[in-house]
Amino acid sequence: MVQDFFDWDVQNFLYFNNLGSEKWDNFWLIATEKETWIPLYIIFLILLYKNVGWKKTLVAGICIALMITCADQLTNVFKNGFQRLRPCHNPDIQGMFRAIGCEGRGKYGFTSAHASNHIAVAIFVGFVLRKYYKWLLYVLIAWALMIAYSRVYVGVHYTGDIFFGTLIGIFFAILFLKIYYWILNKYNTSLE
Repeated sequence: MVQDFFDWDVQNFLYFNNLGSEKWDNFWLIATEKETWIPLYIIFLILLYKNVGWKKTLVAGICIALMITCADQLTNVFKNGFQRLRPCHNPDIQGMFRAIGCEGRGKYGFTSAHASNHIAVAIFVGFVLRKYYKWLLYVLIAWALMIAYSRVYVGVHYTGDIFFGTLIGIFFAILFLKIYYWILNKYNTSLE
């Protein structure tokens, strides 16, 4: 059954990866890099500070850092446990897809840390700021899904890697939102 899923996943990957074209390659290579989004992360902190104050922003920042660490480490557990080769390291499909972002990538790819980390941040920040910006959650989820797709586009993750990475991100976003709101409720007067 697992092998059937992986076979199906390879076919999905080949389909979505081969939708790409050279004129879009630079866009997706830039979109897939974590460093590209540092200014956006700074904007998240500014929006948090502006709307909830520095103490709650500090709590949110600590929660986000721990959330990303947990999501990232769990994806590494899966990568090392499943040891599923990334598309760009899979000799069975070489030459069948567009491998434009494979240099410097680890050997294994199940699950995607990019997908888990970005969806977790999108959900966490979107929910914390939803009182102030009702539309933000939807924009951030679209942003996270764009980054997740970029991993398929550049040839470093299968669609299943993205899907399960996204589930990991959703799990940790919910967990750390609960922790964040628990801290706010417990220490409400000292965080004002």
